[in-house]
Amino acid sequence: MPQPIPQNYMAYDRTIVVFSPDGRILQVEYARQMVKNGTTSLGIKIKNGVLLGSIRIHTPLAVTESYKKIYEIDDSIAAVSSGSLADARDLVGIARVRAQVNMITYGEPISVSSLTKYISDRKHLVTQYAGVRPYGVGLLIGGVDKTGPNLFETEPSGTMIEWNAQVIGRGAEKTRRILVNGYKDNMDEKIGVQLLLKALKAGEKNISTKNVEAVVVKKSGIERVTFKEPKK
Repeated sequence: MPQPIPQNYMAYDRTIVVFSPDGRILQVEYARQMVKNGTTSLGIKIKNGVLLGSIRIHTPLAVTESYKKIYEIDDSIAAVSSGSLADARDLVGIARVRAQVNMITYGEPISVSSLTKYISDRKHLVTQYAGVRPYGVGLLIGGVDKTGPNLFETEPSGTMIEWNAQVIGRGAEKTRRILVNGYKDNMDEKIGVQLLLKALKAGEKNISTKNVEAVVVKKSGIERVTFKEPKK
């Protein structure tokens, strides 16, 4: 957990290329806070794929489908975001181009780890030059390749971590408890969907299945998940 920023350190947040006296990059920490302020998003590895889910905000008069937090990148790779939607859209566009270049160059789909590393490198790059800011978005990238189902997180510093299940966003602490207690290796899709819904409801107040957006990523493609409210 990052320590509070001392008042006399504020001058060190004026540019991203200056470390604070205790070795912190404050602009990156601010970007991490933007991820924490975003609506809850999570990913869960299951037996033959990866589940990605998030809370979608309903705004009066807005077209709900335009508020996207889950993105298809390749036929068997998708991502869910928390934080700046504009930054997410930009990174997803970069990822899609990279996936297409890989297919044209090598004649096969890009691996989930290679794609995540490419995006992480992009995030890290913008932390090294003055005049730019870090991406204020966290991504959970899930997909299926030759190695099987994979789930990775990439955060504003460019750090890349592989997970069996992970959550980002404002409800992460409560949601993670449900994942820790409920996750099992090689879960089937039905049990995984139940865990996803239970975890998201624990992390966010007063939500229903209408607020949940989710997909299952398999080798055969990406499918939307539909929910039914459990009987009381």
